[in-house]
Amino acid sequence: MRCMSDPHVLLIDDHAMFRAGLAQLIRMQWPNAELAQAASVSEAITHAKDSTQVVLLDVKLQGTSGLEGIAHVRKRWPLAAVVMLSSQDTPETQRLALARGAAAFVSKADTAERIIDVITQALPEARRGLAAPTALGRSTTTPSQTKQLTPRQREVLGLLHEGQSNKLMARHLDVSDHTIRRHLQDIFEFFNVNTRAEALIAARQHGLVD
Repeated sequence: MRCMSDPHVLLIDDHAMFRAGLAQLIRMQWPNAELAQAASVSEAITHAKDSTQVVLLDVKLQGTSGLEGIAHVRKRWPLAAVVMLSSQDTPETQRLALARGAAAFVSKADTAERIIDVITQALPEARRGLAAPTALGRSTTTPSQTKQLTPRQREVLGLLHEGQSNKLMARHLDVSDHTIRRHLQDIFEFFNVNTRAEALIAARQHGLVD
């Protein structure tokens, strides 16, 4: 039986050096992890194991792009979380990735801690609300059982799920940017997270967004 510290991760990226660096980072965090690598979506689907838990998928790939590949990956591994990787972390790219079923979006320029945090939260154990260990001193926690998001916070969460910027949210809800920032901060505190992507992962874990 697989334990929390031994995840099965699939890395799909056509840059061998980046794959090697990220694989080393994952090995440092989870020495006994099962780690598969592929340079394309088709190669991954052909050779990767059924037990894949987290798929790290680059947006720009030769052949089928990462955005196009999300559907193929989710069909092949319906229970796996798809985490998008890209150096092009524009709001539109993030919105498309999340709308097509990605659990999170990580910039290749992010810190090692940030990338490990997102992978940790994407693991099935974390999605069931269990604390997952991390060598960087952080753990995944569940929202308070005595608190609930307000109706307005749920509206903001829904707009966040759609990939809208703070400015678009403010325009949509006819409020100020400051009000949106306050709602987002309250949502982050509710889920005990620090970023928009982490909030969406947590919201999916608890059935608050699709």
